[in-house]
Amino acid sequence: MFKFRRQVLKSLVAVLSAPALARAQVAGAPIRIAMIESMSGPFANTGEAVFRNLYWAVERVNARGGVKLPASSGGSRPLVLDKYDNKGQNEEALSALRAAIDDGARFVVQGNNSATAAALIDAINKHNEREPARRVIFLNYSATDPILTNEKCSYWHFRFDAHADMRMAALMEVIKEDQAISSVYLLGQDYSFGQAVLREAKVQLAAQRPDVKIVGDELHPLGRVKDFLPYATKIKASGAQAVITGNWGNDLTLLVKAAKEVGFEGKFYTFYGNALGAPAAIGDAGLGKVVAVADWLPNVPGTASEGFYQSFRQRFPKPADDYVHMRMQLLIEALAQSIEKAASLDAVAVAAQLERAQVSLGGQTGHMRAADHQFQQPLVVAVMDRQGAPGVKFDVEGSGYGFRVIKQISASRAEQPSTCKMVRPA
Repeated sequence: MFKFRRQVLKSLVAVLSAPALARAQVAGAPIRIAMIESMSGPFANTGEAVFRNLYWAVERVNARGGVKLPASSGGSRPLVLDKYDNKGQNEEALSALRAAIDDGARFVVQGNNSATAAALIDAINKHNEREPARRVIFLNYSATDPILTNEKCSYWHFRFDAHADMRMAALMEVIKEDQAISSVYLLGQDYSFGQAVLREAKVQLAAQRPDVKIVGDELHPLGRVKDFLPYATKIKASGAQAVITGNWGNDLTLLVKAAKEVGFEGKFYTFYGNALGAPAAIGDAGLGKVVAVADWLPNVPGTASEGFYQSFRQRFPKPADDYVHMRMQLLIEALAQSIEKAASLDAVAVAAQLERAQVSLGGQTGHMRAADHQFQQPLVVAVMDRQGAPGVKFDVEGSGYGFRVIKQISASRAEQPSTCKMVRPA
């Protein structure tokens, strides 16, 4: 069922391949969602992991009869998720966007690179102004550079992940209580998001832990470092008790592997230390030392949360496929809800409903803030431990290691101010 169009890899069409949808028999014309992400290159694993999450969410909507619209708008219609490979390049992402629009997509999802998200926001703003009959809405699941809902905020862009400043504030709730830390090493990827993480780390350390000395402040090329041993050696030599990093994908996995090799015994305060190979790479050396912040984790207490995770594992039983994100599920639920409330696929009408979306799933509830289109939701901070330890029922990717929640932060406490000056269509 795969096809090639303009050298863009397309997905298996959900409307044809989802077993749950076959039972639902949704007859209306499909509503196309284009996922523009790295499906090849060093971050292909992250793209495929995102696709599984969104695909599962689309299956769930279609299994209950699709998106329900009035007969004048085509009646009940299934969602279709197509994937476009941006090859890790902004220009490729813009080409993919043009192809997706020509293919009939009016909803775009992306998130694994903030620089790419910024390029898509600019392109969509221009496109929507030029072609109001083919307007596009951009739903962002992971691009967390704060600028995207501040200076670069757009009526057509909605972010469902907590941005970097929100995540850093959550991590700082734990760091400020960890009196064993007297020095930290800041390390990140050299692009907008990585820069934002280190910048905010310095600001919040000065405010929350002015006694902590920063002994390293370093950026490295995104996705191009194959050997992190030189970085790990510098970290160990600095005498730091902890590393603060926003690294993700292979840039995180290779970093923690190298740190283990050189014998670094400090803590890692991470945004993404809980998935995609990191726990297995760290092994026993990470027990009680690797800390991660997230919107949700499998070991969040509660029967609703556990049931949600168990249903994902039933759908994707391979341990290697264990990379589930609640926010991606809430994104698709919010989109389906907003289309139904708008009773139309008109982008202005759907965006007006997305601005006030409130969604719940698996015990997690969140709402979109209309002022800047930043989703507001609880956050959790967790520490790595062995599966079976108190609070660690589930491991990550069959590694035998999971994350025990040590801090839960309400949506109201996680909220941060915004400088957005939203321009809405007339």
